[in-house]
Amino acid sequence: MPIGKLEVLLVGAKGLENTDFLCNMDPYVVITCRTQEQKSSVASGKGTEPEWNETFLFNLSEGVSEISLKIMDSDNLSDDDFVGQASIPLEPLFTEGSLPPAVYNVVKEQRYCGEIKVGLNFIPEEPRYTERCFEQEDFGGWKESS
Repeated sequence: MPIGKLEVLLVGAKGLENTDFLCNMDPYVVITCRTQEQKSSVASGKGTEPEWNETFLFNLSEGVSEISLKIMDSDNLSDDDFVGQASIPLEPLFTEGSLPPAVYNVVKEQRYCGEIKVGLNFIPEEPRYTERCFEQEDFGGWKESS
C-alpha cells in the first residue's frame, strides 16, 4: 500500500433515516482512517439531506485499505444517535490518484439507509532518500588498488 496523504472531501448526504421524531436531526460525520479520526461540523437542522462541503487530511501508512464514515445525529439532552455508516475501499484511489465526488451507500444493521457523497485525493509521499549505485572509484574519491 502506498504512503502519503489522503484528502477527503465530504460533500453531503441524502435519504438518511431521521432519528429525531419531533424535529429535523443535526447530522455530523466521524471519518476514521485506521487510528486517525476526524469529525465534521454539525449540520444543524439539516435533517436527512445535510451538506458539509468540508475537506479533511489524513496521513496514510502501510496497510491502510479503507476509510470509514460514521454518520451521527447530535443531541443536546441525550447521547448522539447512530444514523449509519459507509466504508470506502482505497485501492481504486491508489491506482487513479483521485476519485471525483461519488455516492456511497450508508448502512445500519446491514440495511440500506441513505447515501453519502465523498471525493478522494491521494498525494504520494516523496521518498526520504534516493538510492544511488556508486562505482567503487566514485566512492570516497579513491580507487582500491589491485
